[in-house]
Amino acid sequence: MTAFSLGTFGFPEVHADGRPIKLALRKGLALLVYLAEAKGPVARDVIATLLWPETPRETGLARLRRLLHRVELTLGQAVFETDRTSLRWSPEVELKIDSHLFESACDRGAFEEACRIYRGDFLAGFSPDDCPEFDDWAFFRREALRGRLVQALERLVQDRNAAGHHLAATVYAGRLVELDPLSEVYGRHLIRSLLLAGDRSAAERHHAALAQRLRDELGVAPEAETEALMSRAAAPLRDALPATRYVKGAGVHLAYQTYGSGPLDILVMPGFVSHVERAWEHPASRTFLASLMRLGRLIVFDRRGIGLSDRVGSAPGIDVTAEDIGTVLRAADSRRVVLFGASECGPACIKFAVEQSRHVAGLILFGALAKGCWSEDYPHALRASQYDAWSKHLIAQWGGPVGIEAFAPSLANDPQARAWWAGLLRAASSPGGISAVLEAFRDADVRHLLAQITVPTLVLHRRDDKAVRIAAGRDIASRINGAEFVELDGNDHWFFAGDQQPVLEAIKRFTEALPREGRSRL
Repeated sequence: MTAFSLGTFGFPEVHADGRPIKLALRKGLALLVYLAEAKGPVARDVIATLLWPETPRETGLARLRRLLHRVELTLGQAVFETDRTSLRWSPEVELKIDSHLFESACDRGAFEEACRIYRGDFLAGFSPDDCPEFDDWAFFRREALRGRLVQALERLVQDRNAAGHHLAATVYAGRLVELDPLSEVYGRHLIRSLLLAGDRSAAERHHAALAQRLRDELGVAPEAETEALMSRAAAPLRDALPATRYVKGAGVHLAYQTYGSGPLDILVMPGFVSHVERAWEHPASRTFLASLMRLGRLIVFDRRGIGLSDRVGSAPGIDVTAEDIGTVLRAADSRRVVLFGASECGPACIKFAVEQSRHVAGLILFGALAKGCWSEDYPHALRASQYDAWSKHLIAQWGGPVGIEAFAPSLANDPQARAWWAGLLRAASSPGGISAVLEAFRDADVRHLLAQITVPTLVLHRRDDKAVRIAAGRDIASRINGAEFVELDGNDHWFFAGDQQPVLEAIKRFTEALPREGRSRL
């Protein structure tokens, strides 16, 4: 039996026993790749519609039968297993596809191997004629794989610098800059690695080039953190490397950080996207997080599938995210924790507070909802059709500062805030990845858990929040026994945007009033 391999990074290629096979049929190539990615049988109707979307059903199925025959003639043997309704790559065929090898390497933590496999973007430059659904599928798959590449490169930069292999770190940081030349975070990775390697002249060239790109493309100057790099000595730079750590839970590596100390831990979950390192890059976000550190030890982490944590094939739902909270708290050796759940992360914090109440000193919910979309008994959220329209808009504009006008009106006209938010979105997820996350939240509902909360609870909501109506916050507070509700001025949904002081003062009063008895480790 011949061993086949599919190269999908770049224009697709087919090899048989290591020899290239020229398959001139674009739809034949599309068929081979789609079936290989599916890892199982696919309905004939689905394939026919995918490849001939404007063709009547019977005509499309007839064309599919002819295409299967022509592909197998070119490959020189039968490679499909078919029945009346479906088809797949034959299990008898030895098949390797580089996208699966890449993901397997990422899953194993073999990031160098993964980066070698990724030679170019998935199906770059390839499109079968008049197949918009296939093109959409390829786009989302491309973005998901690209997101995993970014994550692998960031891990390699971090690991190589931590090990003192700074020249190796510059190679991976350089690839990050190639992927996103306007990202100051990636630019700083490269500049920092060059400085640590002792090549100041190269660092200065890259700093100047980054500043020029930012001026030409975005009309902004580099952030203060970028400028400060050039004035630091190598030793302080080494100390300034982010202390991101990883813990493995349920087969997934979760990225987390701890800052400060004290008898109280505050775990912050900011919303539908996060990135534990980029959160510190915006001055307002950094100021807010630093202020929380005065109240106790700060813990931040990225949910599975988001930020620097492992990308996964499914959306991180409420049950899974609650489980991840416990994994991170155990890794951080937490005894007494206050959960701060903002927006879409509120429900997971609610679930954990109910199921693990003995480990939770208090619960703070900011701009949160108990249910993802409207129903007759829950009029505080978008209707499903409105939610889906908003989700599609967000996905279509992903990579730009999409949504900032609703999330942070006070920052919407700030060029640096817009650039930071766009960069965080690109680093935190991909269009395909975030689509699954948003879909999972749309179907979330934790109203039945609210009456079971026994820990002290503070609900914060800004009066004119543009993203989540204040009625949703009032509803949550009304369902939790003894919960304190604080209505804040302003229209920003992000807790760090706008006037931070009332938010921080409310949190300080709440934490200082908590019972001081100890909590057990998880």
